[in-house]
Amino acid sequence: MSTTLAKKETVERKWYILDAAGKPLGHTAVIAADLLRGKRKPTYTPNVDCGDFVIIINAEKAVLTGKKLEQKYYRRHSGWVGGLKEVKYAKLMAERPEFAMELAVKGMMAKNNLNRGSLKRLRIYRGAEHNHAAQKPVVWTEA
Repeated sequence: MSTTLAKKETVERKWYILDAAGKPLGHTAVIAADLLRGKRKPTYTPNVDCGDFVIIINAEKAVLTGKKLEQKYYRRHSGWVGGLKEVKYAKLMAERPEFAMELAVKGMMAKNNLNRGSLKRLRIYRGAEHNHAAQKPVVWTEA
């Protein structure tokens, strides 16, 4: 049996809309990462960037289950002594929900050279409005 491998030149990219309203942050991030990587296509090839464009709307309405709003932190370090900065996810989701969603999707992507190109195809919006109507995006429904 022969295996069909995708070529970079023959990849057809579609636009999908994911609605994060009322859904767990991680669940939406998993679907977005799969679509960006192209893993839900029958022509998926691991060494070719064959993913689609993803628009995530209503990022501010995504929910964190359990006690993650109070117990989970976003941490970054400047590299200097005492340079650790911590922000609780309750504050992060209230002020910058797009960034929280981007962190979740980035954490679920493969750690390789195809990652950066895939993340450039991700668009995240706080509310239900987006400016990509000209691309004729399709609303993603779970099969």
